[in-house]
Amino acid sequence: MRVACHTLGCKLNFAESSHLLRELAERGFETVEFSEPADVYIINSCTVTGIAEKKCRQAIHSATRKEWHPLVVVTGCYAQRNAEQLKQIEGVWLVVGNDRKDQLCTMICHAVGMESHPSEPESDSDDTKKFHIAYSYGDRTRSFLKIQDGCDYFCTYCAIPFARGRSRSATVSDVVEAASAIASKGVKEIVLTGINTGTFGNGTETFEELLRRLTQVEGIERYRISSIEPNLLTDSIVELVAGSAKLMPHFHVPLQAGSDTVLRAMHRRYDTALYAAKIELIKKLMPNACIAADLMTGFNMEGKREFEESVAFVESLPLSYLHVFTYSERPGTAAHQLGGLVPVAERRRRSAVMHDISSKKREQFFKQNVGSTHTVLWESECKNGVMGGWTDNYIRLQRPYNPDLVGNITSETISASNECFYGED
Repeated sequence: MRVACHTLGCKLNFAESSHLLRELAERGFETVEFSEPADVYIINSCTVTGIAEKKCRQAIHSATRKEWHPLVVVTGCYAQRNAEQLKQIEGVWLVVGNDRKDQLCTMICHAVGMESHPSEPESDSDDTKKFHIAYSYGDRTRSFLKIQDGCDYFCTYCAIPFARGRSRSATVSDVVEAASAIASKGVKEIVLTGINTGTFGNGTETFEELLRRLTQVEGIERYRISSIEPNLLTDSIVELVAGSAKLMPHFHVPLQAGSDTVLRAMHRRYDTALYAAKIELIKKLMPNACIAADLMTGFNMEGKREFEESVAFVESLPLSYLHVFTYSERPGTAAHQLGGLVPVAERRRRSAVMHDISSKKREQFFKQNVGSTHTVLWESECKNGVMGGWTDNYIRLQRPYNPDLVGNITSETISASNECFYGED
């Protein structure tokens, strides 16, 4: 039996999709690309924005229109929040939210006649209260490792706590064991993922403790933190990264808005002063560190003055690039009940402004690193005779393909050249 999976959204979804495909492979399935013929198509969905949901529906329709009538399964956050809507789509066989995702492999096997277990999920199982560790595997260089799930913050714009449940996480020992298993496959780099990664431990163990333990795992040479809230990014964590050879100088610190008025309306747990202090500390200890920020444009209450404040604040920070999102109303969230809606066209205009700022910052960050030497982990993909890899501080370099370099780390000096090869031979 052939199975294909299309994953949308966060790195956590990618880790869970990879885990599911490994489970299916162990039971005899062959994994193929989503564009290829398959017996089962899985869409691991996202609900973070209206655009994300639209892409989910497009993937679903692509699968359900196959003339051989494959089994089409929808799971993930959109499935958790809008199950009844998705069940109405002709050709969808099963809709499984995050609260039943742990049983999905068994349900699929039953549906295709490979196992006799009941296809209906067990009523006493609820993945929004339990934690299941997962990690991606397939690339010889990098793995996404799920260490935490859910969120207790309930920011006014966000539907994810309703789709993922309350914050919960693995234990330090379980994560270390998973990292060791990943290392045994020859993978050199792990990206630690979660919905609110910095809350790892739930008051017992801490995220900083986890980082210290992971640096002792043999075989893994690099760790990246997928994202961490500024109020959870402690000075001691920054200092730990700065003093470690295994923790990469690469931070993704969500900002969302550069206006304190908007941050309060969003119920974010910091202000611009705290955020700026965190960025300043990172750059003080690691001048070449890459720092990315999430930024939302057009949120309720973001008037012209607040947007101008946000632009000025972002421009003042030594950020490397931005992930810019246009605000999208999410039914059921507190913001959905607020007034002060920004017209969609204006939201998009503001998004374009921030995208332009991001491009300039990305270019500036690259120029600042020209002439500096960094380690690069080379990847297996080959396009037109060229291979790529990421420096420790997350700059993409390319060079002529050399199979002996795949999965290996070399030292390269960044060149100003725009050709395919940036490093020194």
